Amino acid sequence: MTTSFETVRVAAVHAAAPFLNLEAGVSRAVEFIQQAAAGGARLVAFPETFLPGYPHWIWSHTPKYAAPLFAELHQNSMEFPSPQADRLAAAAQEAGIWVCIGVNEREGGTLYNTMAWFSPEGRLAAKHRKLHPTNAERTVWGRGDGRDVFVIDTGFAKVGGLICFEHSMDLNRHALAALGEQIHVASWPAINATHADPNAGDFDHYSTTLAAAHAICAQTYVIVVQGRMSEEMVARLDVKSEADAPTVGGGQTGFIGPNGKWLMEPHRDTEAVVYADLDLSIIPYAKFFADGAGHYGRPDIFRFDVVRTAQTTLPAQTVAQAVISSDAGAAGLGVIRE
Repeated sequence: MTTSFETVRVAAVHAAAPFLNLEAGVSRAVEFIQQAAAGGARLVAFPETFLPGYPHWIWSHTPKYAAPLFAELHQNSMEFPSPQADRLAAAAQEAGIWVCIGVNEREGGTLYNTMAWFSPEGRLAAKHRKLHPTNAERTVWGRGDGRDVFVIDTGFAKVGGLICFEHSMDLNRHALAALGEQIHVASWPAINATHADPNAGDFDHYSTTLAAAHAICAQTYVIVVQGRMSEEMVARLDVKSEADAPTVGGGQTGFIGPNGKWLMEPHRDTEAVVYADLDLSIIPYAKFFADGAGHYGRPDIFRFDVVRTAQTTLPAQTVAQAVISSDAGAAGLGVIRE
């Protein structure tokens, strides 16, 4: 992979998609992609699970009332491949822009919290599943595995990303630094507007501190992109307790430099696409002080690797051997023969 030192314009979408409506959400995402490209961005980042929305009910609803919402989320989640994924890929190609978008991904009967990367060539370049859902999120999503640790060489920068409290996983962050990450996408939901979460009041602090720490330790830029709570979400959640009821708005979105400081005050509450010009040529100055994955890493003392084996219920070879084709069934074969 080549290392770039150019200045790159990037964009971040501070918004909520139509709630639990995948088709309408994809249409809205396409509009944002077009807007970001028109603003000169070469990369646009969306919040965690932008499509079709973050399951805020996990903090406020009992299982009895959460189950119907989960079923609706399940029906409106993204599959790969799918016509909806193809629309996003086509939008990235038409706009000539890299797209990093948070989705609820459905594979079989399980959902995953996924960060999907689409290239300007119109293809799904990679997808990162959240390695471990946080707290009550475990009632909604499965876990990622070693395939979800990577950076992408876009030609203009090496880019990577993590989702929400993955930023507390130091080895996860170190792996991205060791892979040469230059621009990092840190996606979050608008938890500061979800007052039933006991940690809601600390989320601005968490997201800022963890992003700043990663920027300093990995000597990278960080795009902090959070969602917002829409009027539709508040109405659908219908939380009766005034103290626990979500509020419209929330979230903070902006850009942090390799020195750990905001490039500008983060945007809050209202829907917007925000931009920044990231001068990659200042990264070597941070590396000069301390290269966290290089001369400051001390691999002679600390050893670390990533197990990239997929976590599957059945290996692909077993599936291939165990699924009987329709032709075999028609021939009356009742058992599997090797």
